[in-house]
This record gives sequence, structure tokens and C-alpha cells, in this order.
Amino acid sequence: MRWDSPGVSFQPVNTTPEMERGAGYRVLSLCCEACKKVIFHVPSELEADTLVGRVDLKECLQSAEFISSTDGNFKILEDGSVYTTSALSLSAEKKTFTILLKDIQKQVEKKIHVSLVEEEKKTKTQKTRRVRDTVLKRTKRRWGPIPSVMIENSLGPFPLQIQQVQSDTAQNYTIYYSASGPGIDQDPKGLFYIERETGNIFATRAVDREQYPSFQIICFATTPDGYSPEVPLVHTIRIEDDNDNAPYFTQDLFEFCVPENSKPGVVVGRVTAEDRDEPYTLHTTLKYRIVAQNPPITPAFSLHGDTGVISVLLPQLDRELVPSYTLLVEVRDMAGQPFGLCTTGTVVVKIEDTNDNAPSFRQIQYETRVEENRVNVEILRVSVVDLDEPGSPGSGAVYEIIRGNDDQAFEITTDKNTNEGILCVVKGLDYESAKQRILVIGVNNEAPYLLAPHSQQLSQSTCSVTVNVLDVDEGPVFKPCLLRLDVKECEDIGTAIGRYVAEDPETGNSEGIRYRIPPGQCNWINIDDKSGEVRTVKVLDRDIGEMRRGQCNITVLAIDRNGKTGTGTIQVCIVPGNKNFPRIAQTDYIMCRDREPICLTAQDDDEAPYSTPFVYRITDRNLASMWKINPQNDNSAYLSPKGDIPFGIYDIPVSVMDNGGKVGETTVRVNLCDCVTPTECDGRSRQLSGGNVTLGLWGILAMILGSLLLLLILITICGCCGRGVMHRQVTDDCANHNLIISNTEAPGEEVMDHNIIPLQNTCDQGGYGVKTGDQQTFEVVKGRGHTLESVKGGGHQTLGSVKEGGGQPMMDTCRYSYSEWHNFTHPRLGEKVHLCRQDEEQKHSEDYLLSYNYEGKGSLAGSVGCCSDQHEEEALDFLDQLEPKFRTLAETCIKR
Repeated sequence: MRWDSPGVSFQPVNTTPEMERGAGYRVLSLCCEACKKVIFHVPSELEADTLVGRVDLKECLQSAEFISSTDGNFKILEDGSVYTTSALSLSAEKKTFTILLKDIQKQVEKKIHVSLVEEEKKTKTQKTRRVRDTVLKRTKRRWGPIPSVMIENSLGPFPLQIQQVQSDTAQNYTIYYSASGPGIDQDPKGLFYIERETGNIFATRAVDREQYPSFQIICFATTPDGYSPEVPLVHTIRIEDDNDNAPYFTQDLFEFCVPENSKPGVVVGRVTAEDRDEPYTLHTTLKYRIVAQNPPITPAFSLHGDTGVISVLLPQLDRELVPSYTLLVEVRDMAGQPFGLCTTGTVVVKIEDTNDNAPSFRQIQYETRVEENRVNVEILRVSVVDLDEPGSPGSGAVYEIIRGNDDQAFEITTDKNTNEGILCVVKGLDYESAKQRILVIGVNNEAPYLLAPHSQQLSQSTCSVTVNVLDVDEGPVFKPCLLRLDVKECEDIGTAIGRYVAEDPETGNSEGIRYRIPPGQCNWINIDDKSGEVRTVKVLDRDIGEMRRGQCNITVLAIDRNGKTGTGTIQVCIVPGNKNFPRIAQTDYIMCRDREPICLTAQDDDEAPYSTPFVYRITDRNLASMWKINPQNDNSAYLSPKGDIPFGIYDIPVSVMDNGGKVGETTVRVNLCDCVTPTECDGRSRQLSGGNVTLGLWGILAMILGSLLLLLILITICGCCGRGVMHRQVTDDCANHNLIISNTEAPGEEVMDHNIIPLQNTCDQGGYGVKTGDQQTFEVVKGRGHTLESVKGGGHQTLGSVKEGGGQPMMDTCRYSYSEWHNFTHPRLGEKVHLCRQDEEQKHSEDYLLSYNYEGKGSLAGSVGCCSDQHEEEALDFLDQLEPKFRTLAETCIKR
């Protein structure tokens, strides 16, 4: 029927706002004989899963159970929504397909024809508005009919017309139609054909949808002269499914297991079935149910109709009553309707055993016997009854001896094959000690006991076993069977270390028993054959080959008068002794001026308790007054001097006593060197010239007082003015005893003063004389090698004057003794101070260097050069940093 035939009425379909907003398509409905025709105005390009529109299916068929589309590019939902299944493009102005609706129960079928029309593009001058009523214009029929549908397993009559294709050019030309493709000239050949003049397509026989779900053929329209006014048309013939396949189970037999006493609702398993008919239709909607149960007692399981899941229904599944269930299950298509096709299958549910039955002994009393001294011998088998599944952990018996086995002489195990308990003797029994033993044996299962519903807890099953001990004639027995003897290391040969005897069990004494050590063992000891006394046969030293392990096990035989023997074992253990002296590993050290303590470390080859802790001590009394030792840890100590002892090499005898009281003495050589780092000494002691000099306390104090006195003289002379000047000849050797200002790096300035006249000296040309009245004195100013040699005038002798010559100066060595220097300086010190107080304007400049000649030899006092050039008259801050020995004198000077 041509849908554009005259006389057709048009009515618009009610559209929802969602349809208008979602796709922007206009939908019209035309009522006709085919139930309904719908037009969707859509864009020329459509994406996959795009909403085309919505059709009111209830208006066409109220009870539609089957909904399908003749075009695979579209899918229809139950609410009438039309979606694209893939991206497509409208090759012509309009595309059509049919929606098929079926009511299987009423055997009613309806069709809705749907046309897709390309939406007209709006111009810029057009106004957008919502169109609710649209009038369709009449259009010409096009070369593109809707896909054809053929019912599967159709009964005919054949040939059966299924579609007609026509070309609009047939109005102007003579058109001949032809087709090719599957079902025509390809397998299955001859299934379809097309009439040349009319374009009618016919089917020649029935088709199986499961084998051929659809066909795509190509239709041609040509004129008699071979001209093709139309492009080839691809036409789809879809085979509509018929419920011709019954569902089937995926397995011939389903087997499941569930523990006994499981609660209702516990999932047992799931059965599955399949259907070869078209998916997502009533033909493949399956329902499951249990048809029968064996044994035919109260139903124990339930089967979910949609999912096929089997669950526990009966609250008491007892394996001991029913070990397994066989279920006959059915699956039916058409959602389980009676007219649907069905298949049955078998399900076997095995009940798994749990330990809900406690084992119990077959008898509660047993009696057996065994000879004394027998070991590792089976004396009895006991058995139990258990209703649980044999071979499972719930029935496996575990035996234990509850009472009567305090000495662990018995042992009971389980025979896995028979589940019996095997009672054995693992320690020899003594008839003389106990003639009878009574044991209490209990039994449990390997798996923990689970209390079944509506049952009571059972107590453990027990039985008693009486063991009678039989008396036999025995050989000697050592007591103990293993004797440990500790021997001190390096004991003398033949030292008695112990006694090992055996006794007759029958008599309880050792008379008539002889002892010997079998050959082939370590020959550390021997045993007296009558008394059993054990003595050493060699010196046992842990440092010797076979004795390094420190112990040896020796088997001893005891033989009675009847020739019966007994064996025992002596374990000889060498106890470490105090045989080594502790000694200091390193004996040569270098100690620099920082006098950092030396760490002494001793070694002792003995083991504890004869090694650490060590005690260190200096054995020489004189050196002990100069050196001290402080412990650091158990094996080390610090050696350090007690005070400011002279530099030199000291050989210090140090004794080290270990924890066992053994003392070893080692001489430690310490090179006390005047150095910063030990490498400066280079193995030699850096000492003051003249060798090792040790000063007494008074000598040190005398040097300190002399140095301070000299310091006061130099300060006084710098502040006073001289009235007389003289010069004398000095030798170069005098420069060795001058104080030189350390911070002067350039020559001093010329001092132009009428009181200062240059001196003539042979050492250098830097000396000046200062003339003060009738007195002449000599001072050295900036320059090198200038010394104070003489003062002449007014009847005064200078330090450089000689006995002969009436005060003529003579210099031979430029070196003077301390007494000469003191005699020269002391009487003039008061005079100089007096002159300075009278005329302070005549004092010398601050850059004068005051010299001194002699300080003595071997002085340990530091240099006073730092105090000889003060830039300020009152700069005495250095006195705050003086050593304690100088503080008393400094305080005295300040008070004055």
C-alpha cells in the first residue's frame, strides 16, 4: 500500500517536551490501516545511541509483549523511544522502517511505519518557532523500500511474496528489475528471486533464523538497452524469530557441596541454561524450578526462578541421616508460561561432614604387660567409635595420656589406617621401682568439635590401662647414665677428676663390677677397673688440636660377675684456666705539648672469667709521682702526666692484672716531645739545649721573680731621661741576648735629640748613648743586635768594665753571669726611678726597645717579650691573663 495515496488523513502525534528538547525532531502520526505511520524530521547525520523520537505503542497495541524493528540501525525501547544503534547518514530525503508489535497470547500483530525525513535548514531570515501541527505535502515514491521481514519456519504457501521494489523512472521508461547476493546467486542459492517486470521479491522455502538471521541483497533497475536510471539498492531481508528452540542446561549434571547443619539461606550453587532463539525476547526469557527431590522427604533446598541459585531451605541437614540429595530441575522459556518450551536437568547436592559427633572408646578398661627395661615396644592398641565420615578430620582420632605418665615412659600415637591408638614404652620400666602402672587415656578429633543444633555438649571419652611390669635379670646400671666432669685447663697428668660407678639393679650395690673404656675414643682419661676413679692421662690444653672443641664424650663399660654389661657416658669438659699473662699491645708512644692522654690497651688470650676487667698500675715510685693512670673501660686505661714535667723520653713500667689475679708487666716508652704533631719529633725527643734539665721549685720561682724584675727595669728605663751618653764597642755575639720587638717589620724613625748621641759598636750601627749629668748609660733603640753593655762616668763602673784598666771597657764574650747582671742593675734601679719622677718631660719615646742580657738556662717560664713594648702608659690589661704563679706578684705591684 502506498502511504502517499489519496484519501489518507493526517493527524499529529502528541509530542513531549523531552522529545523536542532532546533531539530537536518533529514527530507526526498518520492513522492508517497499518495502525500508525510516524514521521521524524532529523538531521542528515545521526550519531550512535541518538534519540530519534518516541512513539506511543500503547495506542497501537495495549498488550505488546514483543517489540522489534525491521532495520537493525534502530532499536525500540518498551516506552516507545527510538534510538540509533550506529552512526548513519540519510542518503535520500527520507528513510523508512517498521516497528513490529506482537501479543503472543492473543496472537495479534501490529505494525507502525516510521519515516525519517531530512530536516530543512533554516535561513537567517526565518523565525524560530515551535510547530505543533504540521501538514505533510505529497511526495513521490522513491527507490528505497523498507527492509523486508520473513517469519522463521514459515509454512508458505511458496513462493511467498515478501517485498516489492519499484523505480519512479518506470513512469518514463521500461524498467527491468534484477537482484544478486546471499540467497539468490550465493549460498543458500535459490532462496529468493525477483520478478523482472514487477520488482516483486519472493521466498521459495522456509528459513532457519539461527542459521541465517538476515540477508542483504542488491537490487538493480535497468532499461532494455542496459541504462541504469537508479543506483543499485541494498535491500535487507530480516528473518523474524520463531520459538523453535527449547532451552538447555549448560551441564548434564550439576554437583554441589554444602556443610551439614548449615543455616537456611546459605547458597549451595547455581544452575545455568541457554536458548538459541533471539536474545532479549520472550523466546529466551527463562524460568527455573525444582520438579522433584530424592529422597522424597521435606524439601531441603529452594531454587530461584530467575537466577537459578540453589539455597538451603531445611534448617537441619544431617550427613549421618542423608549424605546427599538429588534434585530434578526444569528450565522453561517464554518466562515460564505453560506453552513455553522446557528442559529438565539433574543436580546432586552432597552434604559435607562436620565434627558434630564426638569419638568414644569401645571399652573403658584395658590391661597389658611389658618386661622391664624394654624400650620402643608396642604394648597395646585401643579403638574408638565415631559416626562422622571416615577419613575426614571430624573422625580422625587424636589420643593422649591424661594421667600416670609423669616420667614420660609411655607414648600413644594414631594408626592412620585403622584409627586405633598404639600405646608404646619409650623409656625402660624398673620392676624394682614399680611393679604396675595405671594410665588414663583420652581421645579427641583432629577437627574441633561443632555442637549440632538442638544437641548437648558431650564430655571427653576416656579409658584406663593397667600395665604390669615383668621382672628380668639386668646388667649393671650407671647412675647417672651421663656424667659430666669439668677439668681445669693444663692440669697435671694423673689428676683425679671424679668417680663413675655402676650398681646391680637386683642388689643395689657395686660389688664385683669392673670398669673399662673401649678403645677408639679420645684418650684423655682412664678409669680404675675396680673403683671407677677417673684420672687424666695427658695435659688438657684447649690450644691443642683435638682439644680445641673443649669437650669429649667417652663411653664406659661396667661388667658384673655374670658377664652382663652396662654402659655409661663420661663427658669431659675442659674449663678454661688462667694460663696467660695480660700484656699491653703497643708500647711506644709520642706525647706532644698538648699532653693528650695515651690510651693503653691490654690483651689476654684467656677466656672469661680470667681476662677482663684489667687493673693498671705504675710500679716505679718515682715515675708514679710524675705519671698517672685512669681507667677507661674493662680493658683500656689512659696514661697522662700529673703536672708540667720536662720534655724527654720516659720508660714507664706498667703492670696489668687480669680478673683471675695474674699480673703481667710491660714497659711503655713515652716520648714527651715539644711538638704540635707527633710527626715533628721523627722518633727523637725535642728538648731544650743542654739536655734534660729538671728544675726544683725554688729554681723555678727564682727564674720567675728575675723575669718580673727585669720587666720592671725595662719599663722604668723607657720612661726616664738620660743625661750622659757614651758608646762602646760590642761584638756581634751580643745580639743573641737582645729582646726584639716582634711587631716591628720596618726600620724605626731617626730620633733627633741632643741628649741622644750615636754609639760606636762593632755589632751594628743602631745604638745610641743617653747623657744624663755626670753619668753615662747605654741603651739600644730600634735596630738589630744592640745590647746594654756599659755605663761610665762619675766614678761608676759599667757592666762591661774589666778589673784592670781603671774602668776601660773590654768585651770578650758579651755574656755575663746572673750575679754580675744583678750587681749592675740593682743599685741603679732606684736612681733611675728617682730621675724619672723629677723630670718626666725627659723620658724616652715609646718605640724604644729595652734590652736585657741574661735569663739563665733551662727556664720553663714563658717569654716576657710580649710585655716589653706597651703602646700606652697604663695598658696593664695583660696582667689579668697571667698564670696563677704571677698573680701574687702582679697584685703586689698594683698595691704599690
